[in-house]
Amino acid sequence: MILPTILTTIFITLALIHFNWVIGGQFGLHASLPTNENGEIMLKPKKYDSAIVGLGLTAFALFYSLKAGLLNFTLPEWVFTYGGWIIPIIFLIRAIGEFKYVGFFKKVKQTQFAKADTKLFSPLCLFIAVSGVIIQLS
Repeated sequence: MILPTILTTIFITLALIHFNWVIGGQFGLHASLPTNENGEIMLKPKKYDSAIVGLGLTAFALFYSLKAGLLNFTLPEWVFTYGGWIIPIIFLIRAIGEFKYVGFFKKVKQTQFAKADTKLFSPLCLFIAVSGVIIQLS
């Protein structure tokens, strides 16, 4: 199955970026933080925040690697039932955003983050959401 493999790759990549931030790396950090019109960072995550997100992304990668047959161990069926819907819902909500700084419907659109969000982050979240729904329905 190609879509679960693609999602596995995306989630592993995103997890590695978050774990890089945990150990002090800076790759993509500034561009991934929403700012207001004055350039002030609106979200100041701690290292443990990045670790928690990295662990969640790793769990999502494991979920889709199991769906793709890349890993072979069993989990209770409810994990596939609920996880298969929860993951796409999380990313659909992220793609829609909070209507000011993040997502397709944000009002602040001229910051470095907003431009990256419009071109990359929100479309990626929408792709993950739609792919997850397709996988769940197939």
